[in-house]
Amino acid sequence: MDSMTREQNSRIAEVVRAESARLRNFIRRQVDDRGDVEDILQEVFFEFVEAYRLMKPIEQAGAWLFRVARNRIVDRFRRRGREPQRTDAPIGEDGDRMSLEDLLPSPDAGPEAAYARKVLLAELDRAIDELPEEQREVFVAHEIEGRSFKELALESGLSINTLLGRKHLAVRRLRQRLEGIYNEFQKR
Repeated sequence: MDSMTREQNSRIAEVVRAESARLRNFIRRQVDDRGDVEDILQEVFFEFVEAYRLMKPIEQAGAWLFRVARNRIVDRFRRRGREPQRTDAPIGEDGDRMSLEDLLPSPDAGPEAAYARKVLLAELDRAIDELPEEQREVFVAHEIEGRSFKELALESGLSINTLLGRKHLAVRRLRQRLEGIYNEFQKR
C-alpha cells in the first residue's frame, strides 16, 4: 500500500509540474482577478488529486485539468452573475469592470433619474436595432444573453476572431450613436 501511495504522489507531482504554468495562463486569460486565478487553480488540482486517489481513470490528465478549469471558471462567474473578462467594458474607480447597470442612472434616484434611464434604454434599443444583423447578433448574444465567444463560434462555425471583430464594430457603432445623448445627460 505504501509503495502505491508513493507512486500516486509521484504521478500527481509530475502532472502538477508539467501542467501548472499552462493551466495558470489559461485561467488568467479568462479571469481578471489574480486571487480568483489562484483559487481556481487550487480547486482544479484538488479535484485532480481527489479523483486520482479514488482511482478514477484519468488517461489524459492535461485535457482533464483544462476541462475542469473551464468548468470552475464558468461556475465562479455564474455565482457572481457575470461573464468572465469583458475586455471592452469600462473600468470603474474601484478597478472592476462596469456593467450596463452601473452606467445607467439608478431607478431609485428619483423621477428625473428614472426618466433619464428610460430614455437611455429606449435609445440603446433603437441603436442595437440599427446595427447590421451580423454585428447585432454577436452583440446581443454576448452582452445581453451572456454567451461566450467560444460557444458562439461552435454554434455558428465562425472563428472567435471573426466574432470578436463583429462585436468590436458593434461597440464602436453604439458608442458613436449614443455619444450625443450620453453627453447631454452628463451635463445635467
